Amino acid sequence: MRDTHPLGSVIQGSLSKGLEVRLHPDVLVEEMRVGKFLVVQGVRSRFFCMLTDVALGTASQRIVANPPEPSNIFLQEVLAGSGTYGTVDLTPMLMFTPDFGSAQSTNKNAKKNGKSNGLASYETNSSEPIQLLPVKTIPGHFSQVYDASERDFRAVFGWEDDVHRRNFAIGQPIDMDVPICIDLDRFVERSNGIFGKSGTGKSFLARLILSGIIRKQAAVNLIFDMHSEYGWEAVSEGKEFSTVKGLRQLFPGQVQIFTLDPESTKRRGVYDAQELYISFDQIDVEDLMLISRELNLSEASLENAIILRNEFGSSWINRLLQLSNEEIQEFCEVKMGSKSSIMALQRKLTRLAELKYIRSSCPHNYVNQILETIDAGKHVVIEFGSQSNMLSYMLATNVIARRIHASYVRKADRFLQSKNPSDRPQPLVITIEEAHRFLDPATARQTIFGVIAREMRKYFVTLLVVDQRPSGIDNEVMSQVGTRITALLNDEKDIDAIFTGVSGGQSLRSVLSKLDSKQQALLLGHAVPMPVVVRTRPYDEKFYKEIGDTAWETMSDAAVFKAAEGAIADLGF
Repeated sequence: MRDTHPLGSVIQGSLSKGLEVRLHPDVLVEEMRVGKFLVVQGVRSRFFCMLTDVALGTASQRIVANPPEPSNIFLQEVLAGSGTYGTVDLTPMLMFTPDFGSAQSTNKNAKKNGKSNGLASYETNSSEPIQLLPVKTIPGHFSQVYDASERDFRAVFGWEDDVHRRNFAIGQPIDMDVPICIDLDRFVERSNGIFGKSGTGKSFLARLILSGIIRKQAAVNLIFDMHSEYGWEAVSEGKEFSTVKGLRQLFPGQVQIFTLDPESTKRRGVYDAQELYISFDQIDVEDLMLISRELNLSEASLENAIILRNEFGSSWINRLLQLSNEEIQEFCEVKMGSKSSIMALQRKLTRLAELKYIRSSCPHNYVNQILETIDAGKHVVIEFGSQSNMLSYMLATNVIARRIHASYVRKADRFLQSKNPSDRPQPLVITIEEAHRFLDPATARQTIFGVIAREMRKYFVTLLVVDQRPSGIDNEVMSQVGTRITALLNDEKDIDAIFTGVSGGQSLRSVLSKLDSKQQALLLGHAVPMPVVVRTRPYDEKFYKEIGDTAWETMSDAAVFKAAEGAIADLGF
């Protein structure tokens, strides 16, 4: 049942700046929290709003100049509500206007039953889906403000059991026990971001979202797991040491782990992970441009790398590492190269040979195996283990993602040509951490991730970027981020970056800066109808049972062992 007790009245406002509401005397200002979801009932429309600011007001400056003594409770109570009062600022996000004819007849019946005009028209149509519209007007003076009910939340954010949409409950409002859902079909349509300063639980949020995508079969995932937090298990934050399950434990039959450091992965108790190696002939000059700062490569060295590639083809790095000084001198005389630049390039590329997953040549194409796994509908987690330094991480992710990009472009072109539903590629979500390293203004146009963020939606590939420095991401790329799930941020530049390309973002700045440091996030963008602050869903045993691969859990021990043997055999062990 709806609580019909009003909280306050609209006293002024505008469409551009929002509404100012004076609270009723019996409403405590302390109950009004930034980020709260409230509803304003107008004469014809119902407005869904977010609370963006709280303030205290007085009817006379004499009260401010001469406030009552702390011990004078009687005078404080006399002034409360008339001489002193609270106000809140609301930003309307959506509105609902029922059909006028049906609303009139409904309101006549409501008056007979003693119900208020506006509330009746909304409640009696509870079995019908309502059409939510962008806000293009505001309610009149003295319109009443109410707490949002469970019905309001369901009307705006849907329900997880909705058979028409792949909804996933990511959390609850800060003051109610009702799920807030995101539409996963809309989520995977565009690139998305999870942001927040260090320690605010970005990895936990990412695991929640990825678990929902797997459970609802909204897309297939490719996760570059820099710190080995998504595959098997991860350390839980807290005073006492504990671990939480990774995606492989939750969905054993649907998630495959590839590792660039097999020894580290086995030490962590994962024995069926597929080894992954990259050969020198898979590394192109574009990959070196991305890691030029880590290798301290000059522009001249990169230009000479292009000369070498044009001469030796894909084997240019192997040939370069084998050249003697005399051969380099001879090469430069014939091809007009720079001996000093090529020698510097040769010296610095020896660092790549020190990486555990780099080989001179590979008889087996591991990247193609990843593509085959993805094509089979399985989700891939690539663990880096001890190879998680930025040089290693940026090189491997760029090399693999470039081949993913090329493969999906071919698939999408084939589908557009044939129009055959069986040729339609399954949507792919690529998760990367430390995204500002790949998408900063200097390199966003050079890296494959910049291309994916800007163009790959039409090729069924999107990014899920996890980052603590959104201000380091190129503005053009940030404007393409469809849904932004943001935990606490303190830096003004980072807060500005979150609202790049967001209409009315200025009013949400105070909401973002007032979040708790744990288990709270601001949701806004393509996958949610309106911005909302949520207490994120706990990632615990209850979640495991609700989201996990129940078919696997119900298998007997013998069946589990047999399935594990089969999986290991499939990997060639």
